[in-house]
Amino acid sequence: MSIRAENLWFTYNDAPVLRGIDLFADTGEHIGITGMSGCGKSTLLKLMAGLYRAQDGAVEVHGARRPEDIRKNVAMVMQNAVLFPASIRENITCGHQMSEENLRQVCEAAQLTEWIASLPDGIDSFVGERGGKVSGGQAQRIAIARAIAKNAPVILLDEATSALDSDTGSAVLAALESLTRGKTVVSVSHRHETLAGCSRIYKLDGGRLYEL
Repeated sequence: MSIRAENLWFTYNDAPVLRGIDLFADTGEHIGITGMSGCGKSTLLKLMAGLYRAQDGAVEVHGARRPEDIRKNVAMVMQNAVLFPASIRENITCGHQMSEENLRQVCEAAQLTEWIASLPDGIDSFVGERGGKVSGGQAQRIAIARAIAKNAPVILLDEATSALDSDTGSAVLAALESLTRGKTVVSVSHRHETLAGCSRIYKLDGGRLYEL
C-alpha cells in the first residue's frame, strides 16, 4: 500500500472540513478527487504531503508516518507554481547536486528544452521575483521539472492545469505524463473530465469522500 489515510478529521476555526476520511492507494495507482471549490480537496492533499497534521486519524505514505518523513516521499505540483527568486537551474535542483546529463533529461521530460535553448543565459536564466520573468506555463513546467528531479514515489497534483490555456496546457500535460509514469498519483481537480485517466475517482462533499 503506497498511501493509507484513515479516519482523517481536520477543522478550520472550529468548523470541520474533513470528517473521517479514508483513502487508500496501491503502488502505481492513479486516484482522482473532485469537488466544489473550498470543499477541502487541497487540505486533504496537504495532509497526505505531510504539510498539515490531522486533528484525528493517521496518514501513512510509502511506509512513512511522521510528516517530516512523509515529505521525503512526496512531490507536489500545485495550480500556481511557486518559484524561488533564482535561476531555472536552482529552481529545479533546489541546491542539490545533479549532473548536467540528469538535468538535461529532467528538462526534456518537463518540455523545457526548446524554451531554455532560446534564452541568452539558458538554464542559468533568472526567473525573477516570484517567477515574474516567466509565463504561467513555463513556471508550471519548471515546477514539474523540480518534481521529476526529486524522483519521489508519490505525486500529488493540486489543480495542476486549471489555470493554463489549452496550448500551454498540452505541453504541461506532456510534462505531467513524464512526471507521473510509474508513480502513485493523487490528482485533485474541480473539473471531472481532467481526471478521466484515473483508476478511481472520488467526490469530496460535506467533508466526506464518495466514490463515483
